[in-house]
This record gives sequence, C-alpha cells and structure tokens, in this order.
Amino acid sequence: MTTPAITAPIADALALKRRGLTLALLTAAYFFSYMDRQILAILQEDIRADLHLSDTQLGLLAGFAFAIFYATLGLPVARLADKGNRVNIIAIALALWSAMTAVCGLAQNFVQLLLARIGVGIGEAGSSPPSHSIIADLYPPEKRAGAMGIYSLGVVLGSAFGTMIGGFVAHLWGWRVAMFVVGLPGIALALVIKWLVVEPRRGLSDVQIAVEKQNKGEMPSVGAGFRSLFANPAAVHLVMGVTITAMIGYGHNAFGPSFLIRSLGLTKIDIASYVAPVGAVCGTASAVFGGWIANWAAKRWGLYAQSWLILAMKTVGLPLSFLFYASADPWIAVPLYWVSLLLISSYLGPTFALIQGLAPLRLRALWAAVTLLVINLIGLGLGPTLIGVISDLLKPSLGDAESLRWAMVSFAAATPWALFHYWRAGVLLKRQASAAD
Repeated sequence: MTTPAITAPIADALALKRRGLTLALLTAAYFFSYMDRQILAILQEDIRADLHLSDTQLGLLAGFAFAIFYATLGLPVARLADKGNRVNIIAIALALWSAMTAVCGLAQNFVQLLLARIGVGIGEAGSSPPSHSIIADLYPPEKRAGAMGIYSLGVVLGSAFGTMIGGFVAHLWGWRVAMFVVGLPGIALALVIKWLVVEPRRGLSDVQIAVEKQNKGEMPSVGAGFRSLFANPAAVHLVMGVTITAMIGYGHNAFGPSFLIRSLGLTKIDIASYVAPVGAVCGTASAVFGGWIANWAAKRWGLYAQSWLILAMKTVGLPLSFLFYASADPWIAVPLYWVSLLLISSYLGPTFALIQGLAPLRLRALWAAVTLLVINLIGLGLGPTLIGVISDLLKPSLGDAESLRWAMVSFAAATPWALFHYWRAGVLLKRQASAAD
C-alpha cells in the first residue's frame, strides 16, 4: 500500500509547527553537552589534589583526550546524518555522553578518568552536525543566524550551569557526586527528544527549485564535501576565524575557574554563587542579541555584514579580556570579565549560520562536521592542552598562580589572528553578493 500524497505536506507542516520546540530541545541537548564538558573545569582543583595530576594532564583531559574522538567521529556521524534520521542520532549520542559523564565520577586514577572522558567525546560527536542540519532545514536564511544564536546558548548556559552545579555539589558532597548529578539527567532528555522532535525534510525552508536540484542524483562523497568547503574561500576564512576563536575560548574556559581560584583567591562557592550566574546572563544576552543584530545587519546590508559584526564586537572586547587577566584584584577583574562576555560570546550563531548558508543542501551536516573537526582538533584539542603545558613550563620561575595567569594572557594575544579571518570572510562574502547581483 502506497503512502498518501498528503503525508509529505502534513509532515512539513508539523515540522514547522514544532520548530520552536525543536530548537529548544536541540539547544537543551547542546546545553547538556557543554555542561558535561565544562564541569571538569570547576572540579579541576579537587581532581588535581585527589588524583595528583599536573596542569598538563588536566589540559589533556579537557583537550586532546576529548577532542580527538569528538572531532574525528563527527565525520562518519555527519555522513550518516546526511543520509538517515538525525533525531535518532542525536538522542542516542546524548544518552551515551551523559552516561559516560557519570562514569567519570568512578575514576580512581588519571588513566581511568582519561578513558571516561574519551567516552564523553565519542558520544558528543553525534550532537552538533545533525543539529545544525535540522536547524538549517527549519529556518530560512534570513532567520537562520537568530536560530543559531539561540542554539549557541547551549555553550554559554551549559558552561555556566556546569560551573554552578559542579561548584555547589562538589562543595557539599565532592567532585564524584557532581559528575553523577550533571550526567544522569541527560538520559531522560534523550528520550524526550526522541518522542517530540520531528525529522524535517531536507531543504524545507529553502527555495523549492534549489531543493529539487539538490535532491537529484547520488549523495556526494565525503571527499566531495571536503573539496567543496575548502574550494570556497569565504567558508575557509570563516572556519579559520571560528577555529582560532574557539581555541582561545576553550583554553580560557578549561582553566578559567582554576585561574580565579589560584590567581585571584576566589573559592568554588564564589564562582558558583556569583561569577558563573552573572556570566551566564551576560553570555546569554550576547548570544541572543548578537543573533538578532546579525539578522538585522544581514537584512540591512547583506550577509557579509554578519562577519564584520563579529569582527567589531570582538575587537572592542579584546582590551577588556587583557585587563581581566592582568588584574590582581577580583573586584576589578570579575566585572571586566562580565562586560567582555557581552561582546565576545556572539560569534558562534552568525558564523555557523553563514557556513550553513554557503553549504550545498545535501552536505550541510557534513560541512558542519568538517567545521567542527577543524574547530575541535585545533581549538578544543590544542587550547586547554597548550595552556596546561605553558603553565607548567612557567611554574618554576613564576609560581603556581602567576604561571597560569600568563598562560591565559598569551592565548588572548592570539585574537587578532582570528579577527583577520573574519574581516577577510566579510570581504569575500560581499564580493560574492555583488557578483550575484
């Protein structure tokens, strides 16, 4: 018996009707991803004392040990997502990484914790590429940056709540219980996503003619996906810009609580009580309003303006970051950190929206995975690891607190490199728009 022709229109209508719910649930999954990732940072000092670890080992746990599997497995997952059911992939991945986060609480030495973190990375590989693809199918280009901005709240809020929950629970019951508390609820969310999220038709919110052209013929190969991305100069500069920005951000996030504790004299409760909550508000405002402003700028001047908006906001925020890491007074440093978050946390949504807009419809998940492969191998892999290595190298001459401070400053100094790529991407996007006219 054949499926009635009315099925596809009804499915499209249901997917669009639920797109707000879908975006909220995908953002919640991304939230759990970053909460499970970031909780290690607030627990680092306790874990370092309990398991007798160095900064280099802590950097490896937050960096390469997690990133190498998270990044490389993103490609086969994206290939599967471009062919199969993306909702199922996200639900299974969420359940896996949540369970492995809880397993981290059972580790008795560095190797066991390393293996558990690898498990978290394997699970999280199945989240972002299919999520990006679904959001791009549900939201048209003129609304995509705003939707991606909402989705990027998972980074800001997940990091903040991982810090808050981890700090309070670890203070009361220890770092192992904190891993259980943060990890296990994600399994329930995986079931909710499986039950409520509707798999949208590919290209649902794009021009129908383009969709019909893209849906003809064989699925492009992984190699074709790589070649198509790296053959697009604007996409390459966007990938480079977001990768360098992510490397700086991942390194700072991984050792941020340790910096506040060692260099500024705060406690876990101080960080969980007021640093992280206010930071979450500032980061949320940056992501939401940054996405809204990016949509407005694209409508007013063209998509290229989104890249230059990121350039402008991060340029203004850079001096505040330097002042934050250079300050010895927490009452001066922490407000500088909050203000800087208003300016530097809005880059993810517009960047991923631009990349998804440049991607062929049937390669959106793969382009997202290639982008995340580069971001995570270089950004997530190198960021925390290099800060840990630099801190250990400086420790004999500067001491425990100052070595970490200058390791953080050295990473902030790489920001102009990222700014160049966002400027160049805007130039190329503007040229493409002019040529199309």
